[in-house]
Amino acid sequence: MEKKDFLKEPVKHADIKSFDATPVIDTMRGMSFTSRDTAAAADIYTRMLREDDCSVILTLAGSTSAGGCMQVYVDMVKSNMIDVIVASGASIVDMDFFEALGFKHYKGSPHADDKQLRELYIDRIYDTYIDEEELQACDHTIKEIADRMEPGAYSSREFIREMGKFLVGNSKKKDSLVQVCYEQNVPIFCPAFTDSSAGFGLVKHQWDSPGRHIAIDSVKDFLELTRIKMAAPSTGLFMVGGGVPKNFAQDTVICAEILGKEVEMHKYAIQITVADPRDGACSGSTLKEASSWGKVDTVYEQMVYAEATTVLPLLGSYLYHKGDWKNRTTKEWSAMLDKVTA
Repeated sequence: MEKKDFLKEPVKHADIKSFDATPVIDTMRGMSFTSRDTAAAADIYTRMLREDDCSVILTLAGSTSAGGCMQVYVDMVKSNMIDVIVASGASIVDMDFFEALGFKHYKGSPHADDKQLRELYIDRIYDTYIDEEELQACDHTIKEIADRMEPGAYSSREFIREMGKFLVGNSKKKDSLVQVCYEQNVPIFCPAFTDSSAGFGLVKHQWDSPGRHIAIDSVKDFLELTRIKMAAPSTGLFMVGGGVPKNFAQDTVICAEILGKEVEMHKYAIQITVADPRDGACSGSTLKEASSWGKVDTVYEQMVYAEATTVLPLLGSYLYHKGDWKNRTTKEWSAMLDKVTA
């Protein structure tokens, strides 16, 4: 088989506007197990949207963007349901920015011969394929953006803003999360930014310009996100997966305390995960556990133990068609941060 035989059927992204999941979520509310948990999560998110002073923070880990949920996040941002994003670098660069450059993710098989895939330069995410040559083109685009910037230390948010600015005139895709967030002043933070295609591009940038280059300052990320927490009257977390993004967003409460500023715990929290909490260290810590650290309140919190692509389109569609987002004030936290750091 040739490479083209593997990369022939692109992943299709769910469109929450194209179907109304309200009756499904309403039915789940009367059921049990994960169905009832999902409906409870929808109700908590509705509370977040109805409280106009609440800033909603999406934390995003894993590969749901490559797996068909990319448009879900875009539509939620465009519909003013998300005010801040904290994500893995792969979600933002290898998946979203990658597709904005005109590339695709393809349907594959978890049972493929991985040695054969390597020979063909095809990367696999479970049952999804990526063309490694195209991914390296993404790496080099990141380098090109870095090469144009003034040398210095930047937060990942500031660099991703430059990626969004680049896409305004160069995107080959109608909707990109990076570009939409740039246009709507929704900040994106990637605290482990170099653990992605961005890392390869930025290493090449520094290799070619050893005395005059940019660097990503993760401490500045933490300070900027904490500034948002301190300025927001209340906050809610919508967490897909766990890992660094989850903890990074939760820790802003403690960071503000260290800075001498008293802030409330995150008032609302939803986490979608399949991680088991018993091992204590693999992103499976519960929201109730986070409360012991002073991070998350437990009045409005819901764990949803599900593979995220199975419930995200339902939640997004439900919230979109309920329409509470139409009455929200836009937060535009990126604009505030730009003024602080100017």
